[in-house]
Amino acid sequence: MTEVIAIVPAAGSGRRFGGNKVFAELRGLPVIVWSLKALHAVEEIVEIIPVLPEADMEKGLTLFEKHGFEKIKKIAPGGKERQESVYHGLELVERDGSLVLIHDGVRPLVSVSLIRRIISSVHDCDGVIPAFPPKDTIKVVSGDIVKETLKRESLVAVQTPQVFRCRILKDAYRKTMSERRFFTDDAAVVEHYGGRIKVVEGDYKNIKITTPEDLTIAETLLSMEP
Repeated sequence: MTEVIAIVPAAGSGRRFGGNKVFAELRGLPVIVWSLKALHAVEEIVEIIPVLPEADMEKGLTLFEKHGFEKIKKIAPGGKERQESVYHGLELVERDGSLVLIHDGVRPLVSVSLIRRIISSVHDCDGVIPAFPPKDTIKVVSGDIVKETLKRESLVAVQTPQVFRCRILKDAYRKTMSERRFFTDDAAVVEHYGGRIKVVEGDYKNIKITTPEDLTIAETLLSMEP
């Protein structure tokens, strides 16, 4: 069994949410606890490294101990940008022969089955990402003027968790940080340096908590589960 190290970036400023959303309550538990519970339940994941703002690291440690997350042995300090936060987490990964899974701490509805499916798909590529076709038409705009309408047939909306071969991910991140390049997700970093990324079917319920309305949607989705 290939060992997997999970990095959980959770150091965002939460400007659109109005505060640090990872500690917002979702059905009696902080949002990040839901994400960590799913990761903790996956046997292949042997270590989890949350990334938190330095001001919240002590609070996070107390929370993780309270919930018995034994796979959390280290917490990384967040950076100014998500990419820098992930890099800080990567620097704490000691097993270069492992796989690295990166999952946003604010995606609390991730399923154990999706995590396992992504991990099991890394056998003929450098990384695997979950995605699904967008339901809406996507347009490129400049200001309030439409410049182009994109063909949905070739587009996908990407989620986390994303899984990569550790050495390839570390090498790509070291290059992009030294070159001061910034990308919108971890797969884009690997892609830029020639990595081969596979897409598997994502989960529409695996939403990202960005605004207070998203928290309400998550509550509703949880209430629909058996």
